[in-house]
Amino acid sequence: MNTPVPAAPLRILETLRQDGHEALLVGGCVRDLLLGREPKDWDIATDALPDRIEALFPKTLAIGKAFGIIAVVPEEGAPVEVATYRADSPYVDGRHPGAIAFTDAREDALRRDFTINALFLDPSTGEIRDFVGGQADLQARVIRAIGEPAVRFGEDHLRMLRAIRFASALGFAIDPATFTAIQKLAPHIRRISAERIRDELFRLLTESPRAGEALQLLRDSGLLKEILPGIDAMAGVEQPPEFHPEGDVFTHTKLMLDAMPPNPSLRLALSVLLHDVGKPPTAQFATLPDGTQRWRFECHAAVGADMARGILERLRAPNALVDEVCAIIAGHMRMADAPRMRKSKLRRLLGAPTFDDELELHRLDCVSSHAILDVYDFLKVEKARFAAEPVLPPPLVTGRDLIALGHVPGPSFAKILQDLYDRQLEGVFDKTALLAAIPPPPAR
Repeated sequence: MNTPVPAAPLRILETLRQDGHEALLVGGCVRDLLLGREPKDWDIATDALPDRIEALFPKTLAIGKAFGIIAVVPEEGAPVEVATYRADSPYVDGRHPGAIAFTDAREDALRRDFTINALFLDPSTGEIRDFVGGQADLQARVIRAIGEPAVRFGEDHLRMLRAIRFASALGFAIDPATFTAIQKLAPHIRRISAERIRDELFRLLTESPRAGEALQLLRDSGLLKEILPGIDAMAGVEQPPEFHPEGDVFTHTKLMLDAMPPNPSLRLALSVLLHDVGKPPTAQFATLPDGTQRWRFECHAAVGADMARGILERLRAPNALVDEVCAIIAGHMRMADAPRMRKSKLRRLLGAPTFDDELELHRLDCVSSHAILDVYDFLKVEKARFAAEPVLPPPLVTGRDLIALGHVPGPSFAKILQDLYDRQLEGVFDKTALLAAIPPPPAR
């Protein structure tokens, strides 16, 4: 364990022990420490009861007091969850236990999800308490449910999706019995709220070093058709081999996800995942003007943007993110026309707030199919040309100028401003010349 434990959780552990309680690090932070990864957060398990935890620390949050969970807010750093050892009675809704009982570390480990997440650590001595074989599974790089997998997934159906995320993020295999249980129980994932599915899915896409392999694992498990049927439908949808020698739409999307840079933005990851979701419903084996036949996907970008909006809204994604991803998907086919665009249109493309992710999506699209990067290289050069100046400078002529000349705001007013700004982007930087090009206002 090369990563030091921060001062805040160490002080919390020491405070609990000085009060006569057992207190240990537990869960994902222990797993990550043993794997040489830096934990994202720190969790503590103890035999102290919730009321006592609240009494020991000046600032706490009762985030799950009914389940023995109190967040201790240190003077510096993020809150640390402190949970009383507990055992759970049978779950009643696929998420919550009907009742709990406070107990000891061993019973607490047995109610957790996977063996690698049920390890306890005393950082003062380095002692690890392992009641479920978690250390062996870490060594073997295996995700294994604790006890009977069907029971664990019946308690909380989201654990099935978490198993896929852990396997893909860590590069682990899933224990065969655990995976079989996921396949059998996959339809139950529909009982989980959209928000919880969204959070797991978004983390899977951005934390997995090979998100395409994660997508395949989702499909093999049966979960993909339950949570993203539009993506599952891409499997088997053929594409023209001259443009897509890699295979069908699903294979193409997997290759793109695998080729993403480490820790991609969520906007990019979702754009990659959904950019071709409109192909299955628009697929046609069409005859071209020269008599040849091949698969075509007319208007698949626009159709895909509409479908993506429905998917992301169903997942309760933030509105701004939905709008940006859908704009990228709707416009992703225009990138091929960039070398032939008018200067004004090209500059609008380069100046779009989503351009960097649009460009990266185009690169991934190319390297995962025909591997021709001429347009990408062209756009990189054009982007560099504007490094020292704004791609979209402030307009020289504004609405005030038009009003001063007698024009009244309305559709024609907006069109005049648009035309003038296009001229400016084309290279007309003389305001007097632009004003001279304004038509006289209509007679009233």
